[in-house]
Amino acid sequence: MLSNLLAARAQMGTSLVFHIIFSVLGVGLPLLLCIAEGMAIRRKDPVWMVLARRWSTAAAIIFAIGAVSGTIVEFELGLLWPTYIKYTGAIIGPLFAFEGFAFFVEAIFFGIYLYGWNRVSPLVHWLCSFPIWIAGAASAWFIVTTNAWMNTPTGFQISHGKLVGIDSIAAIFNPSTPYETIHMILACYVASGFGVAAVYAIAMLRGQRDEYRRKGMMLGLAMALIATPLQIVSGDFNARFLVTAQPAKLAAIEGVFNTSSHVPLHIGGIPDPQNDTYYFSIAIPDGLSLLAGYSPDTVIRGLNSFPPQDRPNPIPVHLSFDGMVGSGFFALFVALVFWLLYFWRKRVVPEQKLLLWGIALSGLLSFLAVELGWMVTEEGRQPWVIVGVLRTSQAVTPAQFLNVSFLIFSLIYIILAITMTVLLLRQARKPLPALVWEKVASGPQGEDFSEEVGV
Repeated sequence: MLSNLLAARAQMGTSLVFHIIFSVLGVGLPLLLCIAEGMAIRRKDPVWMVLARRWSTAAAIIFAIGAVSGTIVEFELGLLWPTYIKYTGAIIGPLFAFEGFAFFVEAIFFGIYLYGWNRVSPLVHWLCSFPIWIAGAASAWFIVTTNAWMNTPTGFQISHGKLVGIDSIAAIFNPSTPYETIHMILACYVASGFGVAAVYAIAMLRGQRDEYRRKGMMLGLAMALIATPLQIVSGDFNARFLVTAQPAKLAAIEGVFNTSSHVPLHIGGIPDPQNDTYYFSIAIPDGLSLLAGYSPDTVIRGLNSFPPQDRPNPIPVHLSFDGMVGSGFFALFVALVFWLLYFWRKRVVPEQKLLLWGIALSGLLSFLAVELGWMVTEEGRQPWVIVGVLRTSQAVTPAQFLNVSFLIFSLIYIILAITMTVLLLRQARKPLPALVWEKVASGPQGEDFSEEVGV
């Protein structure tokens, strides 16, 4: 039998492993369909319209599954972590209301968007896609801000065991907010871009090499190539912020045991907290000090400077961080190769099998990077659920039968994942409409040609 703490963490972790995939696609895919429909209207191109219509159906499926998944997560927060809810409800509770508002805006415009095909002008229909992807990004901002507050809690005081001086605005705009929110939203665009590109790369590997697949893959890789360097830059700012904001997390990420300057940067390897050493790593002399403060004299605080009960485990944190960074740079390399070959060959889409396999693998690795990044964030904060305020062990419910609920909720998420996969596969296997390449929209306002490519 698992302890209450382990069972609750396992249940919450399992839920978030699934939910984050739904959320990432729910943020990234609407932006892609907005761009595709805009391209269709601007260029009067039925292929882009087919992509927009297919992606709109896929986005609606993901939105519905994500809504169910998110509702379950919110229930779990109250059921598993009642003490945590006491703090968040009083201090940063408005964020959940704002996220609900963004959700309803997204749902309303999704309904208008899906119903509006062939019922409103192409321009009006396209404009309806903007509230969808903007509200999706806003939802991500509100939720990630809650996590940021857990890492750097502000906007309250504790007097005689009671919360006083609550300032929700200060809590919302806590020091971690800009770093975490930007990093996560960019991650949604990176993973969605590579994920969509991977779908069409796999189709091309199976012999379906047509304009529809080429354009779908190119748009996904274009968004990924734009977002990935920004993601790397935001990650660099985020890591540098940890030097002072969460030194224990940074020490766990890099496996720094003793406080010193001239700290090397370890690539790969396994930290050993028992012997304060590394195994199988590539050490870059002064690397971490240079990255943290642009000087080899920058002092990095080590794990041994913290009480043993306040130290995160550097092994899973460091391995997750290295896996995240390695996955991201591999995907970026593949995207760069693709676009360099594309422009070098005078705008001919490269279709070599090795490159297509690389794109397919990049899609998988991009979502793996998202999962590993959240592991860094959550495991690096342990043993705190709210840093310096509430320990994870103090926040868990004393209720019984958490082992049973863990199994039940795990089964629910497996069913949700299978349902989404089956629905998306059915959508993908629908035969494409007959594309009439020569026939495009006409008229001063660009009349609707989406009936020709209805799906």
